[in-house]
Amino acid sequence: MNVTVEKNGSLIVPPEMVSAMGLSAGNQATVEVADGKILISPITALPLSGISGRGAVTVAEAIKKKNLQTGVRFIKGIGPKLAALLEKREIRTVEDALYLLPLRYEDRRELIPVTRLRPGQTAVFYGRVLSADEVATKGGRRVFEVLVGDDSGSVTCKWFHANAVWMKRTWKVGRNGVFSGEISQFGYQREVHHPDVEWLPEGTDPNSVLTSDPANFGRIVPVYPLTEGLHQKTMRRIMKEVLDVFLDNLESVVPAALLPSDFPALKVALSQVHTPPHDGDLQELNEGRTPAHRALAFDEFFYWELGLALKKRGVALEEGIAFQVTHRYTKALVKLLPFELTNAQRKVLSEIKLDMMSPHPMHRLVQGDVGSGKTLVALMAALVAVENGYQVALMAPTEILAEQHWHTLHRWCSQMGIEVSLITAGLKGKARKELLERVADGRAQIVIGTHAVIQEKIEFSCLGLGIIDEQHRFGVLQRGILKKKGINPDILVMTATPIPRTLAMTLFGDLSLSVIDEMPPGRIPVETKIYFESRRSQVYDMIRDEARQGRQTFIIYPLVEETEKSDLKAACQMAEHLETEVFPSLRIGLLHGRMSPDEKELVMSSFKNRELDLLVSTTVIEVGIDIPNATLMVIEHAERFGLSQLHQLRGRVGRGSARSRCVLLTPGKLSEDGEKRLRVMESTTDGFRIAEADLEIRGPGDFLGTRQAGMPDFRVANILRDGAVLEQARQAAFDLIEKDPELSAEGHGIVLEELMRRWGKRLELAMIG
Repeated sequence: MNVTVEKNGSLIVPPEMVSAMGLSAGNQATVEVADGKILISPITALPLSGISGRGAVTVAEAIKKKNLQTGVRFIKGIGPKLAALLEKREIRTVEDALYLLPLRYEDRRELIPVTRLRPGQTAVFYGRVLSADEVATKGGRRVFEVLVGDDSGSVTCKWFHANAVWMKRTWKVGRNGVFSGEISQFGYQREVHHPDVEWLPEGTDPNSVLTSDPANFGRIVPVYPLTEGLHQKTMRRIMKEVLDVFLDNLESVVPAALLPSDFPALKVALSQVHTPPHDGDLQELNEGRTPAHRALAFDEFFYWELGLALKKRGVALEEGIAFQVTHRYTKALVKLLPFELTNAQRKVLSEIKLDMMSPHPMHRLVQGDVGSGKTLVALMAALVAVENGYQVALMAPTEILAEQHWHTLHRWCSQMGIEVSLITAGLKGKARKELLERVADGRAQIVIGTHAVIQEKIEFSCLGLGIIDEQHRFGVLQRGILKKKGINPDILVMTATPIPRTLAMTLFGDLSLSVIDEMPPGRIPVETKIYFESRRSQVYDMIRDEARQGRQTFIIYPLVEETEKSDLKAACQMAEHLETEVFPSLRIGLLHGRMSPDEKELVMSSFKNRELDLLVSTTVIEVGIDIPNATLMVIEHAERFGLSQLHQLRGRVGRGSARSRCVLLTPGKLSEDGEKRLRVMESTTDGFRIAEADLEIRGPGDFLGTRQAGMPDFRVANILRDGAVLEQARQAAFDLIEKDPELSAEGHGIVLEELMRRWGKRLELAMIG
């Protein structure tokens, strides 16, 4: 007789078994007919001992298989309405519920006398309602106020959007209760806004509530993220049911030997984050730093890093191109250069050359601060590929940067007889067709462009190296498409936005890492200073002074969106205002994202050829533009920019031998984060320190600027807080793959299965490294 458990946790049994099992409408379980099958749900409502009759053993076995994918609708006490509310928080299964961790914790282990309540503390206290009524504030707002007191003193409780009639019925004078909430102070008055309450029958010992309602009092209580209509008490009741019924079915599949010794097993860790031990450390709990929290973070990091380790291993086993370093072009380029390579550039170049000479594909990330000379390193790598008869594709995030790369590379390569082609979105008709033919037959040796390069219509004759500039603007997907343009070409990723170590390990853990940590000699750090709007005239004097000395200035104007006409209009009006009213004697140019590539090129060459004193620009110039004579960078509304953007913009000046300055102009009313950003800019020019600060201020998602940038959606782990745990998990994952590359050893099959369940789709997408 067939008995099966559906994925949603309901039980399907043949019709004749229902009566044999003694089920009826009076049971806790619901019996319903759907598609000719009889569904019994939730199966948690069927105690094994209560089942008898035909098929009882089979039913019992089926129930034992209750798994974490059971739908929440089948948890005892959850009906359709509650299931719909949970769905809003993306809680669809038992597993989702287990991993909905508390936002914070409240200490409800003891009752505190009212006189000892302190502002800023979240406390539990006993009291009697002394008065309750709706009052009007000075601003005409209606607030419901209740005065609660014990023998030691009184405190005011307030509700701002309450139904006064219902509140008066509930909050009757003389009623006793146990209250909990955060204490605030307004003038001399202590207040609690929207406290939780547990009403007590007359004559009850208040301390008895600490034991009579263990889910909500007498312990450290979890406070969960909610949605409208859900309440903390309901969530705690649901969580208790989930832990009681399902936790035993949870198996940790991280091999015990790899788990750090001070971390509890997964089952224990989940139990402790939802029901902290009585002697738990409240601060550690609220910071997410208890061994239980760290164990859960380890579990998440471990599988992600395991996936990256497998990817790295896969790349190491792929057949690639073993390039020969003949120095035919690289030596010729060194002779053409008017300067020496820095030691850091040489070191990174030898790492790249070793990779290129190996028979497996190179997957390397080169990090370097603004102006550290990454483009030259990329060109050297490109020349190795060209020496071997292969083509190179260089992808840049913006057209203007692609154009600049073309100018730089074309300048050197044309002297060596190497053809460098630029593909832009604006290239149309006959010219486009001709260029695509040159790429397809291999005459175009180095091809530069934005994502247009990786469009399906562009075919390479023999692509040997893909260079991706400013990696985290490209999703993993583009990396993959570029890789498919050749037969396992080498991939070199460059970023001028230094990436903090924890982020690099999470995002690019499958890439080898090189860092150009030295600036070319003679570079003078750019002085940076915040100027408030009241000192604008001083900033204008600085611009005039630079122009008198024959030097140039950038003024950057922020656009919320390049396409928003109002912002564009503001930038154009600014340029006009400066030209006619502020600097009538200076030559002023305007650069913005709505201009055609030819128009931009014209403005940029005028500025480069010193035909302009001042360039007003939107942020289209943020990366890579090289004007050694520009010595002053003025950033309007600097508080609107992210730290890495400000750092990139500042990097446009200070490229010559003269002293350079960066002025951060701001109206003066700054948010806390806004001020932090500007102070960091004032205090350092070190891109890595700036990146760490930016990550701390904005968090990983915003730091990357886009969800598709490859950042995994961790449910528990936080790369800022759990950096050390990430290191441990990475080490454990890479060690495991080192010892068992196929995860085929005994007990490791289940690890591979869990990895595919969690990250299978993401890793398949990312199989390209």
